[in-house]
Amino acid sequence: MITLKQRLIIILLLFSSCSSRTWREASRESVGIAPKAKDLTEDIVQIYYARAFSWRGYFGIHPWIAWKKKSESSYTVAQVTAWNIRREGTAIRVEQDLPDRKWFDSDPTILYEARGKKAGVIIKKLKKLIKDYPFKDHYRVWPGPNSNTFVATMIREINEFNIELPPTAIGKDYLGSTTLLANSASNTGFTFSAFGVLGFTLGLAEGIEFNLFGIHFGLDLYSPALKLPVIGRLGFKDL
Repeated sequence: MITLKQRLIIILLLFSSCSSRTWREASRESVGIAPKAKDLTEDIVQIYYARAFSWRGYFGIHPWIAWKKKSESSYTVAQVTAWNIRREGTAIRVEQDLPDRKWFDSDPTILYEARGKKAGVIIKKLKKLIKDYPFKDHYRVWPGPNSNTFVATMIREINEFNIELPPTAIGKDYLGSTTLLANSASNTGFTFSAFGVLGFTLGLAEGIEFNLFGIHFGLDLYSPALKLPVIGRLGFKDL
């Protein structure tokens, strides 16, 4: 369990180590978390997140999803970015790539992994959901839809994903302009969200989490922890 003192040290280091480099100079190298594509003999799905680039990383994260069928020679990575709208007319970018790259100097954290038959089921569902993603033509850093909205939607719609994004995932509760209520990420409760600005989540796996102007905080009772903005989880690791 990470103590408050340790968390505060991490945050201070994060603030003091903000890179002054441009995004062109920032590292996108692999950190070696994912198994090599050539070594895999089964399907695999992974979800990663890293602190956002530059000052945005003080407050939020950027997540992405990677997968590989056993018959394929490389990973596929799917994510949402603002610049992809400008380049290709859609926020979603799906490409063959290394799954565990740094996000412009920020080391990735792996949130989820499944292999074998379960991964194969998830991959099939992912491909359809990505095509039907309702916000593919829109991107807003705050309050959404953004990269967190995209991954949170995939998690919410696929029952095999028994996880949630961390409280630093600003935009994860954005449901659109006409939807106020949805299943919680773990499908063990519900999320109420007014345009991603105000709302709350109540679920067996999530506990209770409040969203005030896109900032999340709450209490997880299943895996005891406080959920705090900027810091993230303070307590036991999410199961």
